[in-house]
Parts: sequence; structure tokens; C-alpha cells
Amino acid sequence: MDLALLGFLMVATFMTLIMTKRMTPLVALITVPTAFALLAGFAGGLGDMMIDGIKNLAPTGVMLLFAILFFSIMTDTGLFDPLVNRLLKVVHGDPMLILIGTVVLCAIVSLDGDGSTTYIITIAALLPLYKRYDMNRLYLCCLLMSTSGVMNLTPWGGPTARAASALKIDPATLFLPLIPGMLAGLAFLIGLAIWFGRKERRRIGHVKANGPTAFTGMAVSQFPEARRYHLRWFNGALTLALIVGLVVGLLPLSVLMMLAFAIAMIVNYPQVAEQKERIAAHAGNVLSVVSLIFAAGIFTGILSGTGMVEAMSKEVVGFIPPALGPYMAPITALLSLPFTFFISNDAFYFGMLPILAEAGAHYGVSPIAIARASLMGQPVHLLSPLVPSTYLLVSLAGIDLADHQRFTLIPATAVCVVMTLVGMIVLAFPFVS
Repeated sequence: MDLALLGFLMVATFMTLIMTKRMTPLVALITVPTAFALLAGFAGGLGDMMIDGIKNLAPTGVMLLFAILFFSIMTDTGLFDPLVNRLLKVVHGDPMLILIGTVVLCAIVSLDGDGSTTYIITIAALLPLYKRYDMNRLYLCCLLMSTSGVMNLTPWGGPTARAASALKIDPATLFLPLIPGMLAGLAFLIGLAIWFGRKERRRIGHVKANGPTAFTGMAVSQFPEARRYHLRWFNGALTLALIVGLVVGLLPLSVLMMLAFAIAMIVNYPQVAEQKERIAAHAGNVLSVVSLIFAAGIFTGILSGTGMVEAMSKEVVGFIPPALGPYMAPITALLSLPFTFFISNDAFYFGMLPILAEAGAHYGVSPIAIARASLMGQPVHLLSPLVPSTYLLVSLAGIDLADHQRFTLIPATAVCVVMTLVGMIVLAFPFVS
């Protein structure tokens, strides 16, 4: 059977199974490519393909494992608690400052890479303020979700890790050129918060409350016994050193994360029992992410080892008018908005991205440029009914999902456009090859 046809059938089967919830992405990433490789007659070299795929993704898996643990532990120690409390005290009473604080607080809390945790913490801190001043909670959900979509582009965030895994790219190399676009996206969201704030000021006025309230005692850390407030200056310096090491490329990102995690554990939790308790507290989140990355190694190893991705890309190239071929990067960025809305990140990054990257290579656009462009649609992706954390957000805020989607679609799309334009300006990916 034709390899391209088999490849498209494999991707379609994979997408269908996970979209209809007949299989979890973890199981589908392993079983579907194995079945199609056997059908294509590659039984002899199947094991080598799988091992090659897993080896290629091992550094990404290690980086994610220790990144999630490190930032979760920093949250546990209470590193971000003083900053969050100061922020809530500053914004208290002014609708505009509350809205700006929503973006800033979400960006800080999103560093742990878990959307559900971000929504739980930020809603708990901010919803009482929105209720007290009768502010529009659609603004709250719009800003939280869009900010989370921007911060999802961190190397330990889901989409960046998936894109890096699918194309066997170092996550740090993929991520660093995206920082200007992320900063521009956050700046746009702060501007949007100011616009929302002016509307709210006109509607409800500026209500100043100087007295202390129950809302200014919010702790981001969810485990009181794990807080280490007396070590926050050390923890802050360690986190800053990690970020500087990442930017300057001091060591591979996976190694930096391992070292930072080990130092954080030794200093904050010197007792073995405490260390085991902290790791166990976050084991579920770590396992769900890292297992998916190694399973993706099976999928990508078979997709490339059998030659399916090359055959599929030739077919895709055939459908793209030659005049548009050099514009594959912005085309990919544009496609990422609807495709990541209607299909899951797993289906898009593991199923479609390798095909788009191979097609782009035919026109001189590098795979890493296609990977960066493919991440631009994440703020819109989070509006998808396929994203579980979105249901959590609207349920906690007490608003209807459809109202949230209608209200947030245009602002989220605007954030994607801003990040895409800045990405092309700073040459994270080219407008034309």
C-alpha cells in the first residue's frame, strides 16, 4: 500500500480515536503507529524505530520532569506568596488595577505549566474582588485564559514540549526566540486590561477600600507545611539564576533543571521524608506529562523511520501552490488557530506538524521555524471545548462557556496575531523563505 496513504490514515485514525475519546492520547500514541507499521510491512525494524524515537525525546522528557517539579516546589515554598499578596493589595479597589493585576498574577502563577492549577489559584484570589465590585467576570475569564495561552509557550508547557518532541528539537532552542513575541502578547493583554478597566470605571466608578480584607491574605502555596518563607531570598536567587542560565545557554536545559531541582530540595527540604513527600505531591502531574512525551517517541520514530512523513509531505506540497510555498511559516501560524481549536494539541502537534514541517522544508523553511509558527494559535486553542481546564475556568467563575467563547474569541485571536507579527519581526520564523 502507498506509504503516504497509510500515513494519512494513521494520522486520521489517531486523531479520531482521541477526539472521540475511544483511547487516551498516551495509549493511542503507542498502539496506532505500531499497528500501521506492521500493516506496512515494517515488522523487522519496528523495535529500532521505536528506540530511536524514544532516545531522541529523552532530553525533553527529562527537562519536563524536573521543570515541573522545580516550579511546583518553588510554589510550595511560598516564593510567590509575598508578590501575590502585594499585588492584591495594590490593585484593591480600582477596577483597572484589578484587571491589570489579573494578567500579572496569571503570568506569575502560570510558571508551573499547569493550566488547571493556575485557574484554581487565580480565581480563588481574584473572584472575591470581582464579586465585591460587581465587575464583569467575562473580563476575568478572557484575561486569565489568554494570559495562560501565552505562558503555555514556556519549554515545560504542553504545546512547546509537544512541538519539540514531534520534530526532535531542543526545547530551549525552540523557545528562546519566542520570548519577544510572548512579551508583546502580555503587553497587549495589559493594554486590553486597561481598556476593560476604563469601561468598568465608567460603569461602577473607582471604589477605594484602604482597610485590610480577607482577600489580601491569599497564599499561592497550597501546602502550609511545605512553606519556607525564611528561604524566599535564596529561592528567588535560584530561580533567577536558572532563568539566566537558560537564556545564556550555560548548560543544556534538562541539566539546568535537574541541578536547580536538586539544590532546591537540599536547601528547602533537607530531610529525606520531606523530599519524598514533595515529589509524591506532584507525581501525578509529572507522570501525565512525561509519559506522553515518551509515548510520542514511538509515534515520531515510526512516522519517520518508515518514511511515511516524507511521503505525506510530498503529497501536501503537491496541494500547495508553488507561489505560496515560501510562506509556509505564516501559513502554519494561521492554520494553528482553527486546527488547534477543532482538534487537540496531541493530534495537531504529533499528527499534522511533522507533515507541515516536511512540506516547509521543500520550500526552504526550516522545521524549527515551522514549529515556532505552529505555537502561535495557543490562546485560541484554550477556547476549544476539547480543553478540560476551560470548563474548570468557567465553572469556577460562574459564567457560561458559550458566552466566554463568544466574548474571548476576538481578543484571543488578536493576541495570536500580535505574537505572530512580533515573531516574524524578530525572525523567530520568516515571513517568506
